[in-house]
Amino acid sequence: MLSAVLFLYRYVLEKEIDDLGPIIRAQKPKRLPVVLSKDEVRKVISQLSGDRRLIAALLYGTGMRLMECLRLRVKDIDLSRNEILIRDGKGEKDRITMLPESLKAELIKHLKK
Repeated sequence: MLSAVLFLYRYVLEKEIDDLGPIIRAQKPKRLPVVLSKDEVRKVISQLSGDRRLIAALLYGTGMRLMECLRLRVKDIDLSRNEILIRDGKGEKDRITMLPESLKAELIKHLKK
């Protein structure tokens, strides 16, 4: 809002505004993130099946974002080193994350299918 008023005076009315003094700007309220407990996560994932279960487990176990997980390719998964290469992640950056040992067998089964 302040920027809009300054723009109006400077460029539309062509008047310079003197020192406004200390201006209190609106602040976004600080909110704590909602985080599920381990038991809650297990309950949610246990209600899923098939590909959706594998995706949810990968999201939780690796810290990937949804689109990063959906864009995974076979060549991005290194089973021998238990690593997943995430390409074009947030900020268009590549990074490596670990593949949880508990998901390895399920992922191999999915890849064979």
